[in-house]
Amino acid sequence: MLALLLCAAAAPAAAADASLWDNDTRSAVRLIGAGNVRENGGLVLRGGVEIKLQPGWKTYWRYPGDAGVPPLFDFAASDNVKSATVLWPAPVRFADGSGNSIGYKTAVIFPLRIVPQDVSKPVRLRLNLDYAVCETLCIPAKAKAELLLSGSQGSQDAALKAAEALVPKPRAIGDGGTLSIRKAWRDNSSGKPQVVVEVTAPQGSNVDLFAEGPSPDWALPLPSPVAGAASGSKRFVFELDGLPSGAKAEGAALRLTATAGSEAVEAVFRLD
Repeated sequence: MLALLLCAAAAPAAAADASLWDNDTRSAVRLIGAGNVRENGGLVLRGGVEIKLQPGWKTYWRYPGDAGVPPLFDFAASDNVKSATVLWPAPVRFADGSGNSIGYKTAVIFPLRIVPQDVSKPVRLRLNLDYAVCETLCIPAKAKAELLLSGSQGSQDAALKAAEALVPKPRAIGDGGTLSIRKAWRDNSSGKPQVVVEVTAPQGSNVDLFAEGPSPDWALPLPSPVAGAASGSKRFVFELDGLPSGAKAEGAALRLTATAGSEAVEAVFRLD
């Protein structure tokens, strides 16, 4: 009996489908794991970074809008990880003390796609996360989590699948569908260079649009809804402002993300 206990104590921790929570008074972070998939002919492990927020608190998207800090995910300390790609569920727009920001309320799961260095060996994911939470003021936060991924289905599969469904689907401008970015064009009629975007969405849905530059140092304004859209569409406009020093709009590829309820699509608009 003693030998069995000693062997159990010496064995590495068994793989689980969720790490312990790393929490403070405003938020909590953990890693979750789910069943693996095969993509592009190779094995890919599915996981997620889950953030829970206390009532009234919010955290930020990859482009935070007028204020806020995007989360920074660091997996460098992981074992047997070739790459870990973060997927971003569609965000919402919310008002804070400095204007309108973009992010998440209550909770969010960022899906992960993890490629092992060696598929025959275990994958231990270690996360160092720098992020921010906001109520009326923004407060920086840090979290750490560690999870030995099993690659098997478990209790987190449904939650991760739901988060994956919220990641915007890539589309070309003009593609059809219940939600689509119908068209986009430049407009200088106001005297200031602007971009106009029309989004087709189901009748009565709460439609929003977000615009990002080709690199994180672009700070484009949040698109504003305006009148004039065709029937069944919503029109948005934003100025070509907030470009980094020395950058030119001509030829830049903007990423447009349209949301309507639980649906989201994204498309590239090139400023030719």
